[in-house]
Amino acid sequence: MPKPSRRFRPSVEAVVHQVDATLDGTPRPDTIPTGFASVDKLLGGGLRRRDLVLLAGDIGSGKSSFALGIALRSALAGVPVLFLSGEMSEERLIERALAIEGRAAVDELRTGKLNEERRAAVGAAAVRLRGLPLVVRPLIGREFDEVEGAMRVVPRPALVVIDYLQLVPPPRSTAAEEDALALAARALKGLALAEDVAMLAVAQLPGHAAGREDPRPTLDDLGGRGQVKQHADVVLSLYREEMYRPGGGMEGATELLVNKNRNGPTGFVDLYFYRRWLRFEDMLDPAP
Repeated sequence: MPKPSRRFRPSVEAVVHQVDATLDGTPRPDTIPTGFASVDKLLGGGLRRRDLVLLAGDIGSGKSSFALGIALRSALAGVPVLFLSGEMSEERLIERALAIEGRAAVDELRTGKLNEERRAAVGAAAVRLRGLPLVVRPLIGREFDEVEGAMRVVPRPALVVIDYLQLVPPPRSTAAEEDALALAARALKGLALAEDVAMLAVAQLPGHAAGREDPRPTLDDLGGRGQVKQHADVVLSLYREEMYRPGGGMEGATELLVNKNRNGPTGFVDLYFYRRWLRFEDMLDPAP
């Protein structure tokens, strides 16, 4: 067998070193845990640096809440996270974070109608969230350079969460919305490679038809003339049967589908959505 070239050998050795370092079951250093045990297991330890991961779902499925939940759990594990929101201010996101971690409704937080037990839980959540390596920035959506510029923060992020893909401006102007979406996805993939980060982007489903026989999201629902699904390394999607067949499924029961996984298996995991708290839990391994 011919020897690897001098240029290629360091890369081979680096990968072998990473494999040796993970023989005890410890996740590779390029892996970012989501904090949801079943999800991390299916994805080989979690999200990976240099990957573009899309989190898709129908309107009202809870995709923004799940994305924020991943950001919080990753930050609580010590991972530096940047969260870019095109829909909510920093104050609104903090409200949601307190609701998720304190298991309280946002309207209760806004009106102060909390009993002593819930007030204590929210106070404890505030202590946990204070000082997290989590930076929140608005996504104005004027130029793509805004996304790249937002990453110049301290600590340098290992995970970037964008809510949501359709609000990311393409790197160059185009008249067709489908083309703009594809260009934005390609640019995010390039940024993930260049900056060595895991890029998680929430995505709407422009091609989804709720009335079809099986309303579970598919790769073709992502739009972008089929280019969006090509640029993504991993595509996750949320499906809650109660949204399409009222009374036909357990309230809150959610399937997280792995529609695409470039370097691993596809499948699904079972989650539960506490809609009042905007909080997702792993059915098999819930957080304490």
